[in-house]
Parts: sequence; C-alpha cells; structure tokens
Amino acid sequence: MTAALPDLAPLAWALLAIAALIVGFSKTAIPGSNTFSIAIFAAVLPARASTGALLLLLIIGDVFALISYRRHADWKTLLKLIPAVVVGVALGAVFLAFANDAWVRRLIGAILLLVIAFTLWQRRKPPAEGGPGSARIARAGYGSLGGFTTMVANAGGPVMSMYFLAARFPVKAFLGTAAWFFAVINLAKVPVSVGLGLITLQSLLLDLLLVPGVIIGALLGRWAASRIPQRSFDWAVIVFTTIGAVYLLL
Repeated sequence: MTAALPDLAPLAWALLAIAALIVGFSKTAIPGSNTFSIAIFAAVLPARASTGALLLLLIIGDVFALISYRRHADWKTLLKLIPAVVVGVALGAVFLAFANDAWVRRLIGAILLLVIAFTLWQRRKPPAEGGPGSARIARAGYGSLGGFTTMVANAGGPVMSMYFLAARFPVKAFLGTAAWFFAVINLAKVPVSVGLGLITLQSLLLDLLLVPGVIIGALLGRWAASRIPQRSFDWAVIVFTTIGAVYLLL
C-alpha cells in the first residue's frame, strides 16, 4: 500500500491533514474556508492530481453536511440552478482535457475574485431591487461558473457560497442548500474524473489516510455553526474566499 502513496515530506503530509480538517469544517460551518484546502492540495500535489484527491474527501464532507442540514434546503433554488450548472460542468471537463496546472490555478483564482467583487456589489442593493430577469441572469452566471470551477478544481463551493450570500440565505438554509447541491454535483463528477484520470489508486489510498481529518472537522463545524451570528457568518465566508482566491492567483 505504501508504495502507491505519493512520496511527500512530513510537512506536506501535515498540511494535507490540516486541509482535510478544513474540508469537514467548511461543509458544516463556513463554506468559504474550503478555499484553503483547495490551495493546500494544489500547492502540495500537481493541480490536476489534487482535483481527484480532494473530490473524494469533499464527498465525505457532503455526507456530514446532509446529516446536519438536509431539512433546511431551498429546493426551488436548487432545481432552477441545474441547467446552468450542467453547462458549467461540461465546459470544465473540456477545459481540463487541455489545460496545464498553472492555467488551472490562475483561472480559478481570477474567477473567484471577480465573483466576490460582484457579490459585494449585489449585496449593496436593497433585497427587493431587481426582478425575475435579474434573478435568472444571476442563476445562469453563478450556476455556470459554479459548475465550471467545481469540475476544474473543486472550487465551486466558494462560487456558490457567493450566490447564496447574494441571495441573503440564513445560515442553516445556506448550509442545507449547499449540502444537497454539492452532494449531487460531486457524485456526478466521479465518473467524469475517473475518465479523465484524476481519480487513481494513489489518490484513493491518500484519501483513506485523510478521512479522519474530514470527520473531525465536520464535527467541529457543526458545533460552531449553531453559535455563529448571521453577520459574522457572511463576512467569514467572504474573507476566507478572498484569501484563497488571492493565493491561487499568485
């Protein structure tokens, strides 16, 4: 088994363990914090390999998120997002077939910064402003970018977090809607990722060692989410997403 594991320094293993803990925490508390785990995996492993390894850990985190918040999802919003997300995932699969690691990191970082800026601008407008047309445009934009970034680098979480913030979802509705959204999307990505060679025996063995970190992080996140005020939750998502986006861009 050890022969199939990547040859990493002790510090690299420690960073991956921290990233696994953040994955669990992001699923049950602060979704934007997942950009740190994306950044760590992309720094320790080749960007394409990190995508496959991280995907399976995200699915484990999705299970804990569903257990905690499955009853709080906004299904109307989820169903309306599906067409745009499917288009984004398809475009992401095509991009991955041709892109190199440097392009993946920089493109995702640039997309996240643009989405953050747009979301902050959106939140400055009164909640009642805008009609069905603007809502459809927002769903199409966020949904397609969310599908693209989740396929390319498992970075759809930050994009969709910005969408849920722009829609002013309460904490539990935010987490419940995100839980179902990413549980479905991440499972759908598995066969595509296998076909692209992103999930391998090596990534499976690596994930097996990191799963305990995801579980611990998810339990800590569930404890924290029940105690965090709405305003603090919103700004934590924005700040963590921004830091991760800048790292990926640089």
